Amino acid sequence: MGTKLRIPRALPVLAALGLLLASALPAVAQQPTSTAVKPMPSFEMLKGRWLRDTGGYIVEIRNVEPEGRMDAAYFNPRSIHVGKAEASRKGGAVKVFIELRDVNYPGSTYTLTYDAKTDRLVGRYYQAVARETFDVFFVRLKA
Repeated sequence: MGTKLRIPRALPVLAALGLLLASALPAVAQQPTSTAVKPMPSFEMLKGRWLRDTGGYIVEIRNVEPEGRMDAAYFNPRSIHVGKAEASRKGGAVKVFIELRDVNYPGSTYTLTYDAKTDRLVGRYYQAVARETFDVFFVRLKA
């Protein structure tokens, strides 16, 4: 008589899985495909030469990476080695941290905040040799 058609046992399972996936596709298609992170605002306003309110101390910020690593130099009046320099954001404030590592500067630090209204860097200087902290500010030197 006729030939009997044999259906593999897995076929009903595969068909059900196909229907399930097909019904899920519209929901997947509506999901946003971009997982782009909102870029951090720039630290460009920090670039430049800054003169401390007392003495001839100068901080020169040459570049700031988006993640905050800074290329900075410090002069009094000669060059003093900068061991660490970074910018960060805390709330709406732009922060600057500079650690000096040189003769007579074994870990002295500046912890500063950028004041946009006055275009100054304002904060504290820790003088490691004397173990004293001073309120300081830096004004931008015009080119």
